[in-house]
Amino acid sequence: MEQNIAFLKNTSIFQKEHLVLTDVNLELKKGEFTYLIGETGSGKSSLLKTLYGDLPLKKGEGNISGFNLKNLKEKEIPFLRRKLGIVFQDFQLLTDRTVHENLLFVLKATGWKDSKKMEAKIKEVLKKVGMDTKAHKMPFQISGGEQQRVAIARSLLNDPELILADEPTGNLDPSTSEEIMILLNEICKAGKTILMATHDYSLILKFPHSTIKCEKGKVIQAMKTTL
Repeated sequence: MEQNIAFLKNTSIFQKEHLVLTDVNLELKKGEFTYLIGETGSGKSSLLKTLYGDLPLKKGEGNISGFNLKNLKEKEIPFLRRKLGIVFQDFQLLTDRTVHENLLFVLKATGWKDSKKMEAKIKEVLKKVGMDTKAHKMPFQISGGEQQRVAIARSLLNDPELILADEPTGNLDPSTSEEIMILLNEICKAGKTILMATHDYSLILKFPHSTIKCEKGKVIQAMKTTL
């Protein structure tokens, strides 16, 4: 039986008092890659923010990596996020620190203490994303695609069950976008669950997976690559 990593049941998604999505039902199973599509302003980012605790779940049921989203307390949010990998469109690297220091900062912030284990983990995740020779570089010294690889490495530091990627190829050229997609697919094949918001339908056709769509205040389950 497939294991549910996350689910939303009969939920409504709000931005403050504004209702963004209603009657949302969603299941993410272990090892699945799912696209989240929809026009700008359709609720994709709000849905992702609800899953990682940035927006409270006011109505319905929700669970992600064992955390009950309906009763999620503010002090629990950092612990939830340690179970998740989050990848943003704009990379969100610390510009005044090297690649290595960016990753070390996250490990220290999430409770790691042993310096040898931290060094080993940093080497491990950088090797996974093909950035093991760039640890000493500053973010401005590497390309956008390389910065996104570092951001993906950062998302893997705490061995998350689920990676939430919000338009991870949005700032990249088509060739670099494909490289990032190949990397994300490899990570998924290694057992991670990925939910990726995107508006790039050419990537969806080239790398087919299940698709859900935000449209007219609803979330619609689509067939694989049927748009």
